[in-house]
Amino acid sequence: MSTKLRILVVEDESGIADTLQYVLKSDGFEPVWCETAEAALASFAAEPPALVVLDVGLPDLNGFELFKRLQDRMRGGGAPEVPVVFLTARSDEIDRVVGLELGADDYIAKPFSPRELVARVRTILRRSQRGAAAAAPAAASPPPAAPALPFAIDAERMLIRYYGRPLELSRYEYGLLRVLVQRPGRVFTRDELLSLVWDESSDSFDRTVDAHVKTLRAKLRAIAPEVDPIRTLRGTGYALAEDLPAAPV
Repeated sequence: MSTKLRILVVEDESGIADTLQYVLKSDGFEPVWCETAEAALASFAAEPPALVVLDVGLPDLNGFELFKRLQDRMRGGGAPEVPVVFLTARSDEIDRVVGLELGADDYIAKPFSPRELVARVRTILRRSQRGAAAAAPAAASPPPAAPALPFAIDAERMLIRYYGRPLELSRYEYGLLRVLVQRPGRVFTRDELLSLVWDESSDSFDRTVDAHVKTLRAKLRAIAPEVDPIRTLRGTGYALAEDLPAAPV
């Protein structure tokens, strides 16, 4: 059995796919190419890869929708957590933000340097491996502070409840909220949050903390409209409020 890490390449343009397969194979990976979302879902179900390079403009399904379906499969316990890099011809910031808010690990616009993409793939895989290791409790680490009353963290399920109701969170929304909830009142800078949740900050994540906090606030407000649990300290960062009511107002 091959020990090379499998990279699922979902790209309908054969020329780009050939280039990606060549550079990935040259770098020691095992690329698997799918031209359509349907083929990608079948390949993912048969053997989940180490990482997915996903084109947004597929012929049979929007790449964002395919990403959501892959997330549903992972969250449903049918597959391990797999990082995803969006690849697209679009360069609009709104598309880039949408991809990151959905929980993608990176976003690269065409035209791109194949070697740069491979370098980002390696960085994301290292980050993902460190994140898995960090999820296990360290014997030398002090226990985290007790969560604020409205929140309950289920680390095994990667689930957070707010006033007794489960929150539907992306990977990074969960990571951000968990960090804040474990240290109520403690102010975290954006750089600290990038380091704690993404492990390595990069240019591709510029302003993404703000974007994820915005989506988090919307989901929290949907449960308790009168409560604002996340404080913003302008020019500094974010903190969880310490004086939250035990029940929704």
